[in-house]
Amino acid sequence: MIPATFDYLRPATIDAAVSALSDAGEDAKILAGGQSLMPLLRLRLAYPDALIDLDRIESLREIRDEGDTLLIGAMATHHQVIRDPLVREHVPLIAQTTETVADPAVRHRGTFGGSLAHADPAGDLPAVALALDAVFLVRSVRGEREIPAADFFVDWMTSALEADEILTGVRVPKLGTGWGMHYEKFHRTAQAWAIVGVACAVRRERDAIEDARIALTNMGPAPVRATEVEGSLQGRPASEDTFRSAAEHAPSGTEPPGDLHGSSEYRAHLATVLTARALTAAATL
Repeated sequence: MIPATFDYLRPATIDAAVSALSDAGEDAKILAGGQSLMPLLRLRLAYPDALIDLDRIESLREIRDEGDTLLIGAMATHHQVIRDPLVREHVPLIAQTTETVADPAVRHRGTFGGSLAHADPAGDLPAVALALDAVFLVRSVRGEREIPAADFFVDWMTSALEADEILTGVRVPKLGTGWGMHYEKFHRTAQAWAIVGVACAVRRERDAIEDARIALTNMGPAPVRATEVEGSLQGRPASEDTFRSAAEHAPSGTEPPGDLHGSSEYRAHLATVLTARALTAAATL
């Protein structure tokens, strides 16, 4: 199909972009990598009055060290994120997870911020942002604000971004030494969305688990933090028996969807199995 007509704007600065978005009103869309938006436009499932392309704003591609945190620009491509030495050193969970996103063609065009702002509960990166306690930096003509990942994902394909706001970057805390991280994902084919995914970060002290952060992909209308699993691991020995026992709590507090790819019960079972695998892998790194 052919998209509906719209005005196309390509600002060169973030100030110009937020000004254009404010002027365009609620019927405008932001174009980052376009890997999610373009199909919607072609199918006329989205028909904005204006399309604001961020591709010319080079400052939004920057990845920089801020001391205790890493700032990843919203327009950094998946390909860039995977290969960035700062990401691989300080938040390897992001690099590892991004390697599983779609296929090479999508990873070369798709953007880190675009994937997160899309807020698809089946997307891999939202759960990772939640597990790592990331903070989202957003901008509008009214100024800047920061949104914790726990507050950013509101509902299915819905984020806390206001209509006049643009996601400019994501600040991710460096977890430091002693942490192991892993993303475990089950999908039907190599490029398919996750049926269930588990983002996991574990800190060991000798042979015991001192801290754990776990978030689930596609187990509800938004990514879910597996707080009962995290709590059950505190101070426990880092063993397969511990991980299997803790993983039994993974479905607690979730609302797994049922569809052609799997029932709610099937997803709950997968969450249990994949959480045990993710914990085992993270704790042995």
